[in-house]
Amino acid sequence: MAYLLTFGIVAALFLASISLYRYGNIPRQHILVTLSVLTAWCFSFLIVFTIPLDVTSTLYRQCLEEHRPTPAPSNVSTTPANANVTPPPECQEPWGMVPASVFPNLWRIIYWSSQFLTWLIMPLMQSYLKAGDFTVKGKLKSALIENAIYYGSYLFICGVLLIYIAVKGESLDWQKLKAIASSASNTWGLFLLILLLGYALVEVPRSLWNNAKPGFALQYAYFKAAKLSTEKAEAEEHVDDILECISRVIPNNHELRPCLETILRKVPIELQERASRNFARTGGSGMGATSSTILPSEKALVRIHKQVIKSLQTLQRTEALWSVQVQTVLHLEDVARNIHSSERRFKSEFPRQRTQLERICYSATLQWYWECLLKAPFLKTLCVLTATMSAMVVWSELTFFSRHPVLSIFANVIYVAKESYDFFTIEVFSMAVLCYFFYCTYSTILRIRFLNLYYLAPHHQTNEHSLIFSGMLLCRLTPPMCLNFLGLIHMDTHIIPNRIMETVYTQIMGHMDVIGIISNGFNIYFPMCMLAFCLATWFSLGSRALNALGFQQFLQNETIATELVQEGKDLIAREKRRRQRAEEAMARRRDFNRQDPGLGGGSDYLSKYRSGGAGTLTSGRTPADGLLRDGDGSFDYAAVASSSALGVPRSLSEEINDRFGMSTQVQVGFRDPDYEPEHDRRIMGPPPRGLFDDV
Repeated sequence: MAYLLTFGIVAALFLASISLYRYGNIPRQHILVTLSVLTAWCFSFLIVFTIPLDVTSTLYRQCLEEHRPTPAPSNVSTTPANANVTPPPECQEPWGMVPASVFPNLWRIIYWSSQFLTWLIMPLMQSYLKAGDFTVKGKLKSALIENAIYYGSYLFICGVLLIYIAVKGESLDWQKLKAIASSASNTWGLFLLILLLGYALVEVPRSLWNNAKPGFALQYAYFKAAKLSTEKAEAEEHVDDILECISRVIPNNHELRPCLETILRKVPIELQERASRNFARTGGSGMGATSSTILPSEKALVRIHKQVIKSLQTLQRTEALWSVQVQTVLHLEDVARNIHSSERRFKSEFPRQRTQLERICYSATLQWYWECLLKAPFLKTLCVLTATMSAMVVWSELTFFSRHPVLSIFANVIYVAKESYDFFTIEVFSMAVLCYFFYCTYSTILRIRFLNLYYLAPHHQTNEHSLIFSGMLLCRLTPPMCLNFLGLIHMDTHIIPNRIMETVYTQIMGHMDVIGIISNGFNIYFPMCMLAFCLATWFSLGSRALNALGFQQFLQNETIATELVQEGKDLIAREKRRRQRAEEAMARRRDFNRQDPGLGGGSDYLSKYRSGGAGTLTSGRTPADGLLRDGDGSFDYAAVASSSALGVPRSLSEEINDRFGMSTQVQVGFRDPDYEPEHDRRIMGPPPRGLFDDV
């Protein structure tokens, strides 16, 4: 009967793998980063999928306790020990029932493994990746120092709490210390969770409603494009400034020259050449070849190395998000252009190559009906449902501590289903509420841009730093999210005692009973602050404050927003002209390479431009043979930097690939009509040199 638990484990692993494949570039990432992030995401998903099974198992055990037959006083000594082996007819075993020893061991493994990852392993890995040292020992030392400073505050708080407990005369054992450690982590996660939910419970329904209005969505997309363009330009200028510093530091014959070469290996060739040209115009002779008498120390190079890593990471983020935003704007423009079409066929200005299965299952007609007719009502229906769920969550958060009467909506639903022991309804309802919590919390994380460094961009464009940061947040937020849900349904005995049997999950998590101000104060009353955060989000107080401080936000009827929308339109128009010129250039090359049967002597005509004659058209030529590069019919011209040699404007794909080399592998160029996706292996690239590639 444990098939539901097995299904949950498989589903969690599948979702974590698909998400990691969508956002990360697995062949380019280090294996330790991939395994750590996959484990963190998988454990977070698994906790959400398994909590409903723990809830129903707990209610089933309580049903057995309530219907345990009471033996007569005269038969106490003769009653067999297994008199209650057969469950009473009122207690039907729920779906997915597992042995009693499974959940304690499962929760211990999942919880403590994820805590070990999020508080020790992943912060060290993140600091190691950002360190600017040139040796393994130096990188590890910098990572340990950075984390020691970060965790020193936590140790100080723990010391104060331990002194407080000792003054109160409480005895401490290993179990209480573990409970304090887990509860401290959950308290930190609860604080961040309430902030995220206070934003998401309002923003999720509002974004669904706004996305149902094509005009508003397009205006907002223009606004975001303008902001991203500004950020991209600032990131490029910052990289140029740092590279100019590199070009002035060390001559070729200096002993620290290998350290400089390590820094330069991280910089794409295109950026190095541009920095060299800029430096040559100012009187220098190229990167790293200056005759300056002021030579930096190794510590200065370490600092420069760290700045290079950070600046390239920011540039990569802006380039990746810009390419995604351009695709979004072009799609919204296609929707606006097709919405009044009488042909009822969706036509795209820049169509992408689609497989045969896509053309059959999602034809142009079906796409028109979905994008132009059905999508808006569907999103508005989802908006109503999510708004109702958000109102239920806020009300339950405000009233879940009330014991008599029971005011929490979620607790009342569980009580009604418990009276009839409808375990199926309890599982479905618990999964629906947890999935909504899951979506609100994690969708906010996916959109977060912490200090303009961490982001999650699809199409394999997320770097390792951002993946590690997202894994850390998921591991820290999932346990308190599930504890908060159990409190809402009154299955946490430390909040609502003597009403329902406690789940195994809350038993393993522990509670800070030894510190009354946290167990009876913060964990109960702080969730009530969610109402204040929701009201602030509803009236856009945060956006108005940021806009007043100079951080442009999309506020209607604001002059700066209107100007940015117009700027975004101009940028997209410029990008469309660039793509059109690139498509026209590729079309001319394809027409020139294609033999025209009407000419008769087409091979002789083409042989004028080749040294091998007409017979070489189908011979074993390589894509690099000849200026036209027509040796292979399936060769992808979007990845070849030949357009500049032909006087054709460079495409967005060429610029990104030249700037980052093999780091991002953003493929937004245009494909040949005969392009076959299964032959494309450029996104994979060669494997990295290893975790210690800087030494």
